[in-house]
Amino acid sequence: MTHRDNAGSVGSVKFVTFLVALSPVLLLLGARVQLQDNGYDGILIAINPQVPENQNLITNIKEMITEASFYLFNATKRRVFFRNIQILIPVTWNANNYSKVKQESYEKADVIVADWNGIQGDLCTSRHRGRVFVHEWAHLRWGVFDEYNNDKPFYINGQNQIKVTRCSSDITGIFVCEKGPCPQENCIISKLFKEGCVFIYNSTQNATASIMFMQSLSSVVEFCNASTHNQEAPNLQNQICSLRSAWDVMADSADFKGSLPWKGSELPPPPTFTVTQAGDKVVCLVLDVSSKMAEADRLLRLQQAAEFYLMQIVEIPSFVGIVSFDGKGEIRAQLHQINSDDDRKLLVSYLPTTVSAEAETSICSGLKKGFEVVEKLNGKTYGSVMILVTSGGDEHIGNCLLTVLSSGSTVHSIVLGSSAVGNLEELSHVTGGLKFYVPDNSNSNSMIDAFSRISSGTGDLFQQSIQLESMGENVSPYHQLKNTVTVDNSVGNDTIFLVMWQTSGPPEILLLDPTGRKYYMNNFIINEAFRTASLLIPGTAKPGHWIYTLNNTHHSPQALKVTVASRASSSTVPPATVEAFVERDSTYFPHPVIIYANVKRGFYPILNATVTAMVEPEIGDPVMLKLSDDGAGADVIKNDGIYSRYFFSFAVNGRYNLKVHVNHSPSESAVDHSVPGSHAMYVPGYIANGNIQMNAPRKSLRRSEEEQKWGFSRVSSGGSFSVVGVPTGPHPDVFPPCKIVDLKAVKMEEEVTLSWTAPGEDFDQGQAASYEIRMSNNLQSIQDDFNSAIFVNMSKLKPQQAGTREMFTFLPKLFLNGLEPDGETQESHRIYIAMRAMDKNSLKSAVSNVAQVSLFISPNSAPVLGRDSLIMKGVLIAISLIGIICLIIVTAHYTLNRKKRADKKENGTKLL
Repeated sequence: MTHRDNAGSVGSVKFVTFLVALSPVLLLLGARVQLQDNGYDGILIAINPQVPENQNLITNIKEMITEASFYLFNATKRRVFFRNIQILIPVTWNANNYSKVKQESYEKADVIVADWNGIQGDLCTSRHRGRVFVHEWAHLRWGVFDEYNNDKPFYINGQNQIKVTRCSSDITGIFVCEKGPCPQENCIISKLFKEGCVFIYNSTQNATASIMFMQSLSSVVEFCNASTHNQEAPNLQNQICSLRSAWDVMADSADFKGSLPWKGSELPPPPTFTVTQAGDKVVCLVLDVSSKMAEADRLLRLQQAAEFYLMQIVEIPSFVGIVSFDGKGEIRAQLHQINSDDDRKLLVSYLPTTVSAEAETSICSGLKKGFEVVEKLNGKTYGSVMILVTSGGDEHIGNCLLTVLSSGSTVHSIVLGSSAVGNLEELSHVTGGLKFYVPDNSNSNSMIDAFSRISSGTGDLFQQSIQLESMGENVSPYHQLKNTVTVDNSVGNDTIFLVMWQTSGPPEILLLDPTGRKYYMNNFIINEAFRTASLLIPGTAKPGHWIYTLNNTHHSPQALKVTVASRASSSTVPPATVEAFVERDSTYFPHPVIIYANVKRGFYPILNATVTAMVEPEIGDPVMLKLSDDGAGADVIKNDGIYSRYFFSFAVNGRYNLKVHVNHSPSESAVDHSVPGSHAMYVPGYIANGNIQMNAPRKSLRRSEEEQKWGFSRVSSGGSFSVVGVPTGPHPDVFPPCKIVDLKAVKMEEEVTLSWTAPGEDFDQGQAASYEIRMSNNLQSIQDDFNSAIFVNMSKLKPQQAGTREMFTFLPKLFLNGLEPDGETQESHRIYIAMRAMDKNSLKSAVSNVAQVSLFISPNSAPVLGRDSLIMKGVLIAISLIGIICLIIVTAHYTLNRKKRADKKENGTKLL
């Protein structure tokens, strides 16, 4: 199970101490990290370019990973350790005889070294960073979850006692209210926990578990197993992993199933480190000009996108060359270093203007010429980037696969049309490049979106071009395309508005800035050959809403497209970014793919954004899909800034292109309560030698007034994925509702209230037909045999639209006829509740997570009976009471009459 396993993918905000952030996306997508002979090889650690040069940092990284390796080895019972590590030094540091990179880059790193404020606390010193690294490695490599819960730090157990959400329960400490010790009952008011109450742990413990709870305690050296795991604790590990311990989940991973413990009694060797540094940024555009590029305006769209890349996206002082190819390759421009707009314009002049008459394409010939170009800089191709644009159709790509791999170059592929390109995409895969698909739709902006996604790879957000808008429509004669773009205060430098058209000359353009200033067609630079009009806003663009209007003044409809991009306005405030991706490159019908969008500001997750995915098939209209960060359906972790959704609207076989739009309203809180990095790194305080020592609270990121005023908008390409096995004609209903993963149960008085997020008719879309809830007093029973658990009638509750919060309240005593507590005292009764959803065709979801709640029962109370038994018993009691009353009356009447007769007889005797 991966870190987002029942969503299917790894995806989490990066973990950062002062030093380190593990990158979940790359642990998912890349195959760099290999486990061989119990050791992990190929781990790449990259230092953020904003980190000041400090040679001690490299030493500290080595010490941390070495500590983590031995800690991991012992914690996994001598199973795994870290063997080979590569540290990537940023180009901003001085050269110091570091090795030169091959295909390594910041964006491919498994671990990010970053610097920020807010990491505080004595238990967060460098001597614990190796332990935190292991905690996060377990998240991302084996799919286990935190065993603490900052939102619910306490719970009431089966004995009606206040307990701390922890694993194991043997970890000791005291309750603290407002920084002073207090009895636990003071932390609860009407069964709601008092704000400010925390549980402070003793710095000296005997408990050895668990690393997923509090690895900073010196005694903790193990993961929780079946004997030490606390199944009652309301944490993500129990919720998502079906109450299984971390060790049980890890034991099912490929790492553990495929390895035996390290032989012998010795420790493994310490990790070995290689320190490398990126050189000059070297890029070569390798462009297809075969006759197939004349179809569907492919060459025109390539020209527009390549011009935009050269004029806006590629950063100063990169070296760029241009190669074209059909059946053979041709060098169009040797390497030019970009230092000014004139350099950019010169490179644009070398872009191809016509297609060849030759239909044959030789991609290998084009790449070979590209390698020739980049070799002229320093005699090597290591670290270079090839941006390969082609219509495909080359069956001989495999001939140069080994050459490309050994070149040390990264190949990003952009494929136009629907030609078979399996081997072509393999070039990108083996070199760690991105792959994109551009459908033959005249109003599609996919080509520019692809170029916009290919950044320098240095990780410097303050230099990268950020896409704010990407829009295209077929506009009828004398109609217009009109929209609003938000330029927030974190961007604004080098802001460019690019307008593109298909035929018949340019549209009429009107652009209004936030102050009402108007820009017309004569303010734009026109390129008639490429059919583009561009406006570069001087200085820093004013923050606020920019409104553009494109009027089609021609007699025929035409495709009009707009792209807006900008750079950071400050070197200290990181701009909001979005990274879109899917969890797999290909799927077979009916298996869905999961779409993700990681929305963040620096390392801070951005919450409450409106995130919409647009999926373009090879044939047919695009599909729009809203992504969510609610911890339900495809989204496992709530409010982590990673928005997701299942996609299964497969119209045809072939490739699908993904683009994500993000908008954030100024009225919505984005990151007000957000803190970066691993929560495992911070503890509120601890007890040492009987003294309470509290740590300062973690710092959260607050939005500026300007940001609150305007919000922001972003666009990002998510590359492409392929689908096979899609049936022709109408599809049968094969998609059940998705699994409910956030079922919660709360007891108030005699009632239990359940809450969960509604699934859909098909996975997390639409509206399910009905719910089925069952409960048991035996955890193993409801997990292993849900159908045999007690049925709870909820037929009157109709499911709502997917994503809606559902609630259901019931009296559990009406359903617990004859059940006895299972392994608990007679004073408590713990029940376990699970549910599933059904669609209109009776397709059932998987059984939900198991919620649990304790019913407090008085020691002298009689067993709780079912509703029907209670009614029958009441009737019988009433009848019995009536009978007893009648019997008393008859007996009393008989006794009274007998007494009267006795009195008369006695009186008569006396008279005689």
